[in-house]
Amino acid sequence: MEDTSPRATARYFDLLRQAGPAKRLAICASLTAAARELAVAGIRASHPDRDLSSAEIRADLAARIYGDEVACRMFGRRRG
Repeated sequence: MEDTSPRATARYFDLLRQAGPAKRLAICASLTAAARELAVAGIRASHPDRDLSSAEIRADLAARIYGDEVACRMFGRRRG
């Protein structure tokens, strides 16, 4: 599914090429933070009846990013 026109995509990549390394890093960091916020919102939404602790959120986020096996090694339990 394409939600961005080819022209807009080309323009975006042109702007990225014109940006210096520091600007590209800032854009990357911003996109990463936005993706993390969306993932955390999804975790909270999947447990509407609970007030998850920050440790539970970190464990679930690690499981979503790296898989259950890695999260289990990092946090000593599987997500739930």
